[in-house]
Parts: sequence; C-alpha cells; structure tokens
Amino acid sequence: MTSLALPESRDLSVPAASRRQALAPTPIWWRDASAVFAWGVTLFVVALWVAGGGLTAFSTLGEGLTNIGRLTGLVASVLMLLQVLLMARIPMVEQAWGQDELARVHRLVGFTSFNLMIVHIVLTTIGYSAGTDLGVIATFVDQVLHSPGMLLALAGTIALVMVVVTSVKKARAKLKYESWHLLHLYAYLGAGLALPHQLWTGQDFKANVTATVFWWGLYAFALVAVLVYRIGLPLIRSSRHRLVVAEVVAESPTVTSVVMTGRRLDRLPVRAGQFFQWRFLDGAGWTRGNPYSLSAAPDGRSLRITAEAVGASSARLASLRLGTKVLVEGPYGRLHAGVRTSDKAVLIGAGIGITPLRAILEALPAAPDGVVVIYRVGSQSDIVLADELLDLTRAKGGRVVAVVGHRNRERASWLPVDSRHLTDAEALTRIVPDIAERDVYVCGNPAWMDTVIAAAHEAGVPDRAVHHERFSY
Repeated sequence: MTSLALPESRDLSVPAASRRQALAPTPIWWRDASAVFAWGVTLFVVALWVAGGGLTAFSTLGEGLTNIGRLTGLVASVLMLLQVLLMARIPMVEQAWGQDELARVHRLVGFTSFNLMIVHIVLTTIGYSAGTDLGVIATFVDQVLHSPGMLLALAGTIALVMVVVTSVKKARAKLKYESWHLLHLYAYLGAGLALPHQLWTGQDFKANVTATVFWWGLYAFALVAVLVYRIGLPLIRSSRHRLVVAEVVAESPTVTSVVMTGRRLDRLPVRAGQFFQWRFLDGAGWTRGNPYSLSAAPDGRSLRITAEAVGASSARLASLRLGTKVLVEGPYGRLHAGVRTSDKAVLIGAGIGITPLRAILEALPAAPDGVVVIYRVGSQSDIVLADELLDLTRAKGGRVVAVVGHRNRERASWLPVDSRHLTDAEALTRIVPDIAERDVYVCGNPAWMDTVIAAAHEAGVPDRAVHHERFSY
C-alpha cells in the first residue's frame, strides 16, 4: 500500500457563483413508506380472499385445491405489479432504495411471483379436473381453449417464462446487457396479457366494489408510473436540456471521458456520483441505453462521464463526434453525499469504479482529515484521473492511498497479494484508524465490493454508513 504521489495539475475548482445549490438529503421515511405500501397491498389481497370465503371453501378436495390456487394467483398478480413498480423509476422509491437494492428486491419478488403463478396454474387445473372425467392434461387444454382470456394468459405466461429463464444467473452471464434488457421488457407484455383473464374469469377481481376499485387502481397506478417515469420524464428532460457531446478525452488507452453540455443544466436534480442511462444519437446502436456514472460533480454547465472500454457500447465512446445529441434517463442511484450519516468519509474504489467516487469527493465539504480515498488498482498504469484525485483531496484537506498489486488468489480479499499477511479489516483500520466513525462509499467489481463491505462491517462500520452501487444485471 502506497500513498499516491503525483505531479501538480490544473485547478479543478468551480467559481462559487456558478455552483449549484446542494440538493436536500434523501428522507429516511421514504424507504419505510414504500415498504409499508408493498406489504400493505399484499396483505390487502389476502384480506380480500378471506372476505370472499377463502377460509371456508374446502368442502371437497377439488374445491380446496382450487381455492388455494385462487390465493396463489392473487398474490402472484399483486407481486407482479409490485415488481413493475419497483423498476418504474418512481423518484421517491428509487432515491430511497437505490438501483442496486431495487434490482435485488425486484429479482426476489419476480421469482416469487413466477413460482406462485405456476402453483396457481397447477392447483386450479388439478382442482377443476377433480370434478370431471377429463383428467389433468385434458382439463388444462379445455381451460385454455374455452375459458375467457386463457389463451392470452398462456401467452403472458410464456413471455414471463422467457424473462425468468434469462434472469437466472448463469443465463445472464451469457447475454450482453443490451440483449438481456430487451428480453426483460417482455415482463410488461406478460403482465398486460394476464389482465383480461383476471377481468373475465377472476371472481376475486370483481367480487365487490372494493376489490374492483383496488385491482383497477393498482393496474392503473403501475401503468401510469411506467409511462410517466420510464418514458415521459426521460423524454421531457432530454428535450428540455438538449445535451450534446462537447469534448471527448482519452484518459488512457482504454478509458475515455465524455463531457456534455446543454441548456439549463442547473435545474437538473442530479447529485455527484449518481448515474444516467445514456443514448448517444450517432448512428447504429443509439437505441441501446447504458448506465454510466458522473465522474465529476455537476456544476450547472456540463456533465461528465468516464468509462472503460469493456464492450462495444463503452468502446464507441472514444469515437463519438462532437455535437452528437444525447438522450438521458435519470439521474438514478444512492451513491451520493446526500446519504451521509457523519461529517467524515472514506471513498474506496477499484479500477474504473473510482469515477463516481471522484465526483462525490468533489461534492464533499472541506475539513481537516475529512476524507480518505483508497484506490485499488492492479498496477500504476491502471490509475486514471489521478491528478484530479490528488488536487481534490488536497483542497478538501484529505489524503489518497493507492493499494497497488495483483489480486490475492489464496482467499477472497480486497487486498493485493503482497498484503496477504493482513486481514481485510486490519488493512482498513491501518489506513483509516477511525473508519468506524465514518461513512464508507464503495464502488468496483461486485465480488470485490463484497469483500470491502464485509471488512468495513468487521471494522465496526454500521450498515447505515456503508453506501454502494453494483452496476450488474
């Protein structure tokens, strides 16, 4: 581990008159309110089932199986709608949880909803077949062909099967982000195709005025949220701010910074460290949005991203033409100074993960020993934005420590091999003895981040003071 020693470089300060006023911290109660809403609507669905005689319809085996199938179908439906809402980019929800946590919960809710849907199909089919001589398979075929909305529901189920299969970890690893994202949009199709089945045959959907208003209201809320926050707001912001590429800078042979300017950027509610989905309108590939964090604090005049060429989309940044128009979705994420719980911070980044931390560093207040930057790289040649990091930490009254060396393959560790005599937590406390009293921001490879977060907790940092964003899907 070595201190990062670099030559003097340009002054990165922004005149005070042009700085944007800091956005207010994210209210903690937003997280609790969204969780209460999710649990509330789920329990309300169960209550509607109970009110509709759910606890009494067990006179025969077939009736009992069908009744339980009703419940699993209802819960699967409400979870599917909650899944849509989780990723609808509703500002209150997104800022309360962050895309990292939302994606994890979205995946858990999605698999649970899918499993319950399969149970619903199996139980109701067996339940109906118990009262006929057709058998299970023939009953299923009969239901699909003759029950209102069942063909559409089957098509929706097939769409959801495709989404679930491509969401399994091994399948995701074999797909490009753009391909996975396109396939994932079929979840909306699956949810939409299931609606006619509920309208025409779902007795719980239309059992009484309360149930009808609830289900229609929840479907409408999910639809409006998607249209407003996934489509409408991005189009409005892109049109209002009219971003264009103003500068393309090669930070290294594989890392490129892109600076964009536009109109009224001081009115864009973005914090240093957050990310956007970017679409560069420069020809083929413009339809594919990619998440890149800001690598400099927004100053009301420009936005900057810095990315490493790890695929076709990131590689094309180096060849962007000046004046290229840009569409944006966002800002997203909780990796920003607005979530701080103390006056001091530690920023721990690996490789290109240092870029959002560099932006956060710029936004932090100056204070003696107020910030420590730990930069993990494989070699000195991998360091990017080094002069900026040094200038900013000097201005903030902090310090930068570079942790350089090849990965330790003997154990899962955030440290290089030449530091294997130290535990992960010992290394953190040697660099920052009072780390337990600071906020810790982490960004890098997801597996590496896990080791840093575990070490921070072992060193005494509470959960609420550890902030991270995993850029994985």
